[in-house]
Amino acid sequence: MSGESSPETPEGETGSRTIQAVQTTLDIIDVLQERDGVRVTELADRLDRSKGTIHCHLATLLQNEHVVKEGNEYRLGLRYLELGETTKERFGIYDIVRDELTDLAAETGELAQFATEEHGRAVYIHKAESDEAVRTASSVGTREHLHCIALGKAILAHLGERRVDEIVDHHGLPTFTERTITTREELFDELARVRERGYAIDDEEKIEGLRCVAAPVRTSSEVLGAVSVSGPSSRMEGEWFEGELPAMVKRSANVIEINARFA
Repeated sequence: MSGESSPETPEGETGSRTIQAVQTTLDIIDVLQERDGVRVTELADRLDRSKGTIHCHLATLLQNEHVVKEGNEYRLGLRYLELGETTKERFGIYDIVRDELTDLAAETGELAQFATEEHGRAVYIHKAESDEAVRTASSVGTREHLHCIALGKAILAHLGERRVDEIVDHHGLPTFTERTITTREELFDELARVRERGYAIDDEEKIEGLRCVAAPVRTSSEVLGAVSVSGPSSRMEGEWFEGELPAMVKRSANVIEINARFA
């Protein structure tokens, strides 16, 4: 069939076929998200496409107000603010999460975050930080591997074993620091510990010098996501890290769970 690639089997699907033209458009959007202004030639080189092909895709995006053109450079348009706000509104507990994270960040003096799972990755939905909180590269919409962050492990611990296997098969267990879990056996052992104590820990597994505690937010039938608090290892230690902070994070998760029943 013209315009389509050969059959693929993406995660969670069978017998799927992808459309190369759509993939090219999505690749362009990804590059524009990374860069503040890109020329046609740069995009063509980066994506290994002809300048004519790139120009046609950009012209379509421009006509539909998804990009803006300034001189010879293209940037993402403000249309994505509208799309982002719509997505947040359709995430039914966003207001609850926002309010609870604001309180949690103020109470702990650290960075509070909420993430949910989509396509086998953790997606940050909201973050709140105190004046003293550590600054991290994560931002709303950022996608992360699940196995190396506390938020991800809190979510994985309450997914079925088959689903966890699917995620690992698709995304792997890449190494980020010497503490990162890199084998399936280690991961399942860790997830059992998470279920037993009711919270997950990231002990410098994604970023050296950064520790995190996270608790899942669940309903009777699904995992909505997880809430976490992150901070520098120098502050995340002793009874604060092992007792007080986990209790506070679990309490916040429980508040979100209770309110989600009426959302």
